Amino acid sequence: MTTASKIEVGTRNPAVPATLETFRALFNELDKGNLNKLSRVYSEDIRFQDPLGTVHGLDELTRYFAGAYANVIACRFEFGDAVVQGGVAALPWVMHLRHKRIRKGREVQVQGMSHLEIRDGMVCYHRDYFDAGEMLYENLPVVGGLIRWIKDQAG
Repeated sequence: MTTASKIEVGTRNPAVPATLETFRALFNELDKGNLNKLSRVYSEDIRFQDPLGTVHGLDELTRYFAGAYANVIACRFEFGDAVVQGGVAALPWVMHLRHKRIRKGREVQVQGMSHLEIRDGMVCYHRDYFDAGEMLYENLPVVGGLIRWIKDQAG
């Protein structure tokens, strides 16, 4: 039995599969030194939101990612199967992140989902859903230790 690489519902938009493939490739090669590649995927009027912030426009997105990637040692994504309806896609992922300030540079895995809206072969809306507490608060040295201690006491 074979499985589909994505699930499509409704009218097929032929630009979406190629855009999703470019999106996946971008996020597995992106780092603080090549943020100019964002323009391969995102429209000039991109609206981006995640649990840590919201930005509008490609210039703001580039600055946002410059800050986000400033202390990243390594970051890669395992992408699941996309669910696509017309120009909208839901794309699950697991991020494997090594960051100088999180867990002393050891890898943290965070599960999440990207909601993407694609227009004319470009992502014009991108919202990431993930547990910021799982990524940051539980893995920062002082805060993470305190959270673990509280959980142990409640336990």
